[in-house]
Amino acid sequence: MTAFCESATPIGPLLLWGDGEGLRGISFQRSHPVRPSAGWRRSREPFGRALEQLTAYFAGRLDRFDVALAPQGTPFQIEVWSALREIPYGETTTYAAIARRLGRPLAFRAVGAANGRNPIPILIPCHRVVGADGSLTGFGGGLDVKRALLALEARHRRPNRSGPAPLLPFDEEGQTQDLSP
Repeated sequence: MTAFCESATPIGPLLLWGDGEGLRGISFQRSHPVRPSAGWRRSREPFGRALEQLTAYFAGRLDRFDVALAPQGTPFQIEVWSALREIPYGETTTYAAIARRLGRPLAFRAVGAANGRNPIPILIPCHRVVGADGSLTGFGGGLDVKRALLALEARHRRPNRSGPAPLLPFDEEGQTQDLSP
């Protein structure tokens, strides 16, 4: 059974959904809202770890997520999404560089298409991919959100960061705290 929960974040409300296999999706509710299907049940419990880590990420205290992910896609999309998870915190790369890393140097457009279909943004950091000229390119949450995520990472990037950071608590209602400056 698919569970879902909503969470307020500094970049706007997110909807998380998943099942026993892991987190399947995150939606930017301001730009591309997802409406839970009739069979989905509302529950924050399955997403405790993801919500804690998102809170720590937005506070600049976590640079790598350790959450069970279960994205659904083609084998090529899964391969691209796996490569996205290897882009270091606070750094960017291009579609062409990912295509080369995958041994398919001419597949940069296909990499771009797979990047655009990433169902778990932020945790699978598609926001770290930019155009060949360094320009910001399309992003499901909007370019303002992409810019904000990259700025957050640039502000908090420290050399030799590793391992999970201490996590922040939720408020009394189980909501993530607003971390805007």
